[in-house]
Amino acid sequence: MAKIAFVFPGQGAQYVGMGLDLYSEDETVRSVFTEASQVLGIDIAALCFQGPPEALDLTVNTQIAILTLDIAIYRLLRQTIAINPVVLAGHSLGEYAALFAAGAIRMGDLLPLVHARARYHQEAVSLGTGAMAAIIGLSAEAVDDLCLCTQSETEMVGLAIRNAPNQVVISGHWPAVEKVMAAAEKMGAMKAMKLPISVPCHCRLLDPVAQRLRVDLERITFDDFQIPVIPNCDPGVFYTKENARELLTRQITSPVKWQETIETMSHMGIDTIVEIGPKRTLSGLIKRIDRKMQLLNVDNLASLKKVASFFQKSA
Repeated sequence: MAKIAFVFPGQGAQYVGMGLDLYSEDETVRSVFTEASQVLGIDIAALCFQGPPEALDLTVNTQIAILTLDIAIYRLLRQTIAINPVVLAGHSLGEYAALFAAGAIRMGDLLPLVHARARYHQEAVSLGTGAMAAIIGLSAEAVDDLCLCTQSETEMVGLAIRNAPNQVVISGHWPAVEKVMAAAEKMGAMKAMKLPISVPCHCRLLDPVAQRLRVDLERITFDDFQIPVIPNCDPGVFYTKENARELLTRQITSPVKWQETIETMSHMGIDTIVEIGPKRTLSGLIKRIDRKMQLLNVDNLASLKKVASFFQKSA
């Protein structure tokens, strides 16, 4: 029998129209959007399906839109297919969807918390000041060295995400990020591209965000985790209701260790991973980390039917 993990994407996976066919066809999906919109006073369906892209790409909107869709697809998947994951993980923002899926936090607490988190991100660094960029084709160590050589007292840049072998993301002040991108291309990087994220996440520029979020987290009651969740910032441990506040605070400024997260799953004997949310970005990364892993995803009706068929045949 397969040992299954669920993973949830975060910022960068958004696009106008994401989840539209699921929303149009399924009441479960619509109910999640309705609940989220009522709690936050935001028309999340219009944001996801109409955009415009410039609005959807703003961190304050992106985070809540992706979280809502991740949870909606998760609920639909669990209603459609009788499968039980052994472990969960989410990529940065996606970790909050994993916490919900684990039964550790309720929607009424989760939605305002993430909305505040997104607002703190947006307010911490003025628009256009910071940036994130993906560097493909150089080792994490090589990119880290470039960051150390480039940053100064007035311009910081650092390694923000270890996505897969020779695929990392940097974050910091836009001029410094741009310099590292140019230096990486000169060193032979296959690609260096700016990401559609309006805030430089997972770097020291967000220290104020971590401080503000910690205050909010103190007001949240976490329940027991029904399914283990691997934290991005420390894949060597699992979330608990006792350490959740500390880990979510650390997540704001710590690098996302996605490669190590998937390697931890491999060591646990996981052989099948289902990506739940828009696009298939995480599946592409996982394939580069562990080629033996069976990869599935659910982001529309066609992929949901494909996953249902897969598990019916393997039952």
